[in-house]
Amino acid sequence: MTGPIMIVSLIFLGISMLVSYVLKSRFTKYSRVPLSSGLSGREIAEKMLRENGIYDVKVTSVDGFLSDHYNPANKTVNLSPDVYNGTSVAAAAVAAHECGHAVQHAQAYTPLTLRSKLVPAVQFSSMLVNWVLLIGIIMAYSGNTTVLLIGIILMAVTVLFTLITLPVEFDASNRALAWLQHTNVTNTTEYPQAKDALKWAATTYVVAALAAVVTLIQYIMLFMNMQRRDE
Repeated sequence: MTGPIMIVSLIFLGISMLVSYVLKSRFTKYSRVPLSSGLSGREIAEKMLRENGIYDVKVTSVDGFLSDHYNPANKTVNLSPDVYNGTSVAAAAVAAHECGHAVQHAQAYTPLTLRSKLVPAVQFSSMLVNWVLLIGIIMAYSGNTTVLLIGIILMAVTVLFTLITLPVEFDASNRALAWLQHTNVTNTTEYPQAKDALKWAATTYVVAALAAVVTLIQYIMLFMNMQRRDE
């Protein structure tokens, strides 16, 4: 069973790399399309926050490419330099998406709240899961499947987090696109481009979730096979 697990992991790794490549190429493409409104990512973020009645969230610039994120702990929308200073369709889409998370936080969006509560457990699980699974597989061949079961439980925590992330990301994109269209920050030509950019960003989360679920199922099947063998 460890062979199939490795094969599936490699397949999803390949798919993930392909999606990431397409995402980066789309971002690069739309980064070259100037926004007709002339607003920068920072200005768009601040505008969206204000129009949603949010005044306690700060918009900052952070290093990195596509490193944009919203931090609910200190209430900051963190934008990469290309987005923060950019006046392109890509910058508008990303800035509005991250502000979508800020709106979720302000409105106590349930999946976001649940995901935030899972963060400590996920951090703990992520540190241990690979080692526990490796040791568990070795011990399972000796007839002890307890450690493998613990590893599966740890993996299930990370898989749950990955699944909860899906509605959080899709909802943030929907909020961003609705706002971009409603406020006419993007025109009729730019809006479909912003939508396409966010679609590919969301696809990365879908691939990650599918890979996590399939891998978890395979470890569960391995555990069940080991138990049947010992009966």
